[in-house]
Amino acid sequence: MNQDSLFVADLTQSKLNLLPKDGCIHYHPGFISTANSAKLMDRLQQSLQWDADQLMMFGKLVITRRKVAWVGDPNCAYTYSGVKKQPQAWTPILLAIKSQIEELAKADFNSCLLNFYHDGTDAMGWHSDDEKELNAQSPIASLSLGAPRKFAFKHKQDKSTTSLFLENGSALIMHAPTQQFWQHALLKTKTIHTPRINITFRKITVHND
Repeated sequence: MNQDSLFVADLTQSKLNLLPKDGCIHYHPGFISTANSAKLMDRLQQSLQWDADQLMMFGKLVITRRKVAWVGDPNCAYTYSGVKKQPQAWTPILLAIKSQIEELAKADFNSCLLNFYHDGTDAMGWHSDDEKELNAQSPIASLSLGAPRKFAFKHKQDKSTTSLFLENGSALIMHAPTQQFWQHALLKTKTIHTPRINITFRKITVHND
């Protein structure tokens, strides 16, 4: 797979904010072609170490069916749901994706979290990406590969909701202060029987002791 031809040529920022208030998200369908998306999914599955995600819930360690890989610069450890993750090294293909996502988001990233969903029964509950390690002013850029899935937002105060379908090859940019006011979730469905990989690029605030 030629990394230079992986992405669409038009990286124009969408001007349509899909949130009604207290945040800003931009959606870019067709960021990666369907053919390249399938090749990229295969490459990511083969080149990274994937582990079942581990979460602390009500004081107990829960191991998920969903698989994850945490990749980033040195010292970009990341703690969420009570479990600390050390980064794997960047691969050439992830660096190529990061470069294009940074151009799209107009931001720099030093890490990414990859989630592998086997089918529609693998999901992600309501949460905000607001852990202390994350730079609150940096956007979070999400790339979706494989099966389309419904992605929902819920306002933390008035509980209003909105949602969209993240299509194969699409990119979603969540700008500040979205994480401060909104939670998001990948909803379960019985109608999806094929896998999906999601890559979320983030900016970790690194403290060198």
